[in-house]
Amino acid sequence: MKTAVSIPDPVFEEAERLAKRLKTSRSEIYARALEQFIGEHAPDRITDALNAVVEAVDGGSDEFVQEASRQALARTEW
Repeated sequence: MKTAVSIPDPVFEEAERLAKRLKTSRSEIYARALEQFIGEHAPDRITDALNAVVEAVDGGSDEFVQEASRQALARTEW
């Protein structure tokens, strides 16, 4: 999606230099920066994604894993 935004000159110039150094487009630089910013301010997005993966691969209860976990926790000093 295309959009128009106002960016301070110093930020634009730094983005230009970075794009050249990384051999990528300004659009890619801005998209990656915005994605990182959103990720930092929406931590639930990562948790939701991880929960979806766990739900998708959940194979049900594994008694061996549960017992091994209990034993490991019993030996752990809190």
